[in-house]
Amino acid sequence: MVRSYPFVQVDVFTDRVFGGNPLAVFPDAEGLSDAELLAIGREMNLSETTFVFPPQRPDHAARVRIVTPTQELPFAGHPTIGTAYVLATLGRLPPGAREIVLEEGVGPIRVRLEGDPAAPSFLWMGHPPAAFGAGLPDRAAIAAALGLAADDLLPGAPIASGSTGLPFLYVPLRDRAAVDRAWLDLAALRPLLPPGTPADVFVFAVDPDPRPDGATAAYSRMFAPADGIPEDPATGSASGPLGAYLVRHGLASPAADGAAVRIVSEQGAKMGRQSFVHIAVETSSGEPAAIRVGGAAVPVLDGTLRLP
Repeated sequence: MVRSYPFVQVDVFTDRVFGGNPLAVFPDAEGLSDAELLAIGREMNLSETTFVFPPQRPDHAARVRIVTPTQELPFAGHPTIGTAYVLATLGRLPPGAREIVLEEGVGPIRVRLEGDPAAPSFLWMGHPPAAFGAGLPDRAAIAAALGLAADDLLPGAPIASGSTGLPFLYVPLRDRAAVDRAWLDLAALRPLLPPGTPADVFVFAVDPDPRPDGATAAYSRMFAPADGIPEDPATGSASGPLGAYLVRHGLASPAADGAAVRIVSEQGAKMGRQSFVHIAVETSSGEPAAIRVGGAAVPVLDGTLRLP
């Protein structure tokens, strides 16, 4: 007997098709085994694919499992926002809901919908608190593993791991040109990393002038070849710690009293999938506290997967 599983593909962190980061969402995943989830992730061959299951708590909207072409992840950004968008447009959320909770591997993730609740124009997701490792000493060698020179690195800014649920190595660079020249040699990088340091690398530069809306402008790329993702067009899970990093190291434009620090990270431009990831960081005594990451999503295609 053939089993049928409908799916929807959306582009996330963009307002136009063929931009942002594509995501496949299976809104009715009950009956799929763990092995089948991973096989489908390989078949879709996107940065991530999500599978929606009934929630474990009645006040939550859904339980979401996230897979890459090689593994399952406990947390990710564009899958969270894209899945919430798909559930809204399919009428799978309570009527008029402006805020929902999705159950992921790291725990409950809160998502806020803006615009029409049935077709949100923008979505914000909460992040767990950010944590960072110590700065790595082999700066020139790490730059070389990225095909760069030591003077391409941003002086005074540490190369360090950071996470709000999924760890990345943050490498601050001097300017956009250095970001565009970077390319990860994973074999050269691995011996430079202490045990437990992530090999997924997030490189970024901060524009010297804020955007017209006052937000800090960042330009970024993310490499994760160990996860089957040579380069990711938009990485929401890495953008939350990016916001905390910029606040912690004084690289983000300060906000008015009581307001969140606002950052917009442009990612994916080098690979032809321009994305804009919005970041809001509330501070306490000058330190990053609550973090939100947001963006838009657009539908691209839908289909049906058939399994024996």
